[in-house]
Amino acid sequence: MTGKTTNKFSPEVHARAVRMVLDHEGDHATRWAAVSSVASKIGYSPHTLREWVNKAEVDGGKRAGAPTEVAKKLKALERENRELRQANEILRKASAYFAFAELGRRSK
Repeated sequence: MTGKTTNKFSPEVHARAVRMVLDHEGDHATRWAAVSSVASKIGYSPHTLREWVNKAEVDGGKRAGAPTEVAKKLKALERENRELRQANEILRKASAYFAFAELGRRSK
């Protein structure tokens, strides 16, 4: 899972699309209708646009959830923790190997 996704939307376009949904939400019966309407006008997937709107609300404190900055930091810390566990396992195995080799040399 080393593949990296590319973000083909600039932050300005992203913010503008979210703002359009929030501005026109009152013109539609449901949020999904507003998202679908705006998405069709600007050529984005409604599902992607809905995720952007939800994330903007989380970041703005209007919806429960971890803000983007906290989620990024948590992900980085989890990655670092995983790497440190792997390094510790390698060091533990190397230590056991060299201790066994040293014991074998002393007994001869």
